[in-house]
Amino acid sequence: MAKVKRIFIVEDMKQYSDKSLLSGIRKQVKGFIRLGHDVHRFDYGGAFWHLEPVKSKLLSRKWIKGQVDDLLVKHLKTYRPDIVQISFANFLDVETISKIRQAVPGAFLYGFDGDPWPEYQTNRVEIGSRLDLMLATNNGKWLDKYRQAGCKLCLFMPNPCDPDYEYRYDVEDKWKTDILFTGKTKESRKYPTDPTRVQMIQRLAEMGNCTFYGCLGFPRIGGIEYQYAISGARIALSINAINDVSMYHSDRLTHYLASGCFVLAKSVPDSDLLFKDGVHLKYFDTPDEFFELAKWYLKHEDDRLKIANAGMERVHAECCGEKIARYTLEAIERGNYSAPWK
Repeated sequence: MAKVKRIFIVEDMKQYSDKSLLSGIRKQVKGFIRLGHDVHRFDYGGAFWHLEPVKSKLLSRKWIKGQVDDLLVKHLKTYRPDIVQISFANFLDVETISKIRQAVPGAFLYGFDGDPWPEYQTNRVEIGSRLDLMLATNNGKWLDKYRQAGCKLCLFMPNPCDPDYEYRYDVEDKWKTDILFTGKTKESRKYPTDPTRVQMIQRLAEMGNCTFYGCLGFPRIGGIEYQYAISGARIALSINAINDVSMYHSDRLTHYLASGCFVLAKSVPDSDLLFKDGVHLKYFDTPDEFFELAKWYLKHEDDRLKIANAGMERVHAECCGEKIARYTLEAIERGNYSAPWK
């Protein structure tokens, strides 16, 4: 896109969270700006805290939402964006989308969904059906939910990374471990977690050379220490809550690869289109295969590092914020985009 675009992002920034450094939107914003475009971020979730006299979800939904929408419309009319990105903040609904359309009728509206099970998220599929484009980090049944709901243009887009700080660090011995897993053992009851994930984490817990964060009673880790933890691991386990959706991997996989760790990832349909087995990482199908591969690569350092380096190079080149921003703008302009996995 030759013309400089004004891009308005409606999001829940959670800027005081330890996850803010890993925000996919933060990485996209840097990409848009480096391509020469301008970005305005509107903290939809934060606006409730700014306007709400009593901190209550029920009161927020009932009394404050109209005021937040009015504030959003005011910012939109002031900025007059060419493009609006919708990031599915709490309390945002189709009424909000209608107000955005009225405020900036010439703007292109698109959504970016990096979460599983959109049908279980309040208003999400309905909102997506009202947009001009839906991007999602899968190319399977979850993206199909938006197609079936009426969104005419739905495309896969991988999670972004940020090579400015996501790379391999030299770390102290306290961070070093053979195998790392970060994240929950399983999701809440309404989300059907793959039992393989639970079984593998429990089996790993019986070994003495593994480190966990965020499960089995171990605390979560965030900020730059998350990068240290990944850098100190020789192998990282990547397994989703569900593993039968085309090209879907949680952003955990991107974090691990971008930080230079050798990854053993549970295979999902069409995995090889994004990252090639034996080149950028190693896929496994069963727990036994994982443990056999882990044992082999822990004994073959040169092979492990060769794949880890290739994985880091691949994700830095094709999934950095600037490249994801470029692909997004191409999709908006042409209705599709050119990438190695396509």
